[in-house]
Amino acid sequence: MDCRYQLKDGCMRISMPREVDHHCAEQLRREADLLIGAYHVRRLVFDFGKTEFMDSSGIGVLIGRCKNMGYSGGEVSAEHLNERLQKIFVVSGLHKMIHVTDGQEEQRAGSDGGEQG
Repeated sequence: MDCRYQLKDGCMRISMPREVDHHCAEQLRREADLLIGAYHVRRLVFDFGKTEFMDSSGIGVLIGRCKNMGYSGGEVSAEHLNERLQKIFVVSGLHKMIHVTDGQEEQRAGSDGGEQG
């Protein structure tokens, strides 16, 4: 499974593998939950930049992490969805649970210096 995790300032970014299916779902679920608990993650970002396919077990992993993050007051977002994944998010209802971005929002926030007027 080609899945990477990055932790910074209470935010965990998960670079999702090319195929999110039943073969990798359990490992992804286990690793994500372990890291979320160990590092007190407040924001979880799923990066689908390399993902081409996701089945129902992948959808289950996302829903489960949303529920877990919701219990602790955290937030979940997804970025870099291709057209196929956007359709999966809409048909499954994930778009109502997970904030979908183009991946540029964090870069813009960083260039602003994080200041609010």
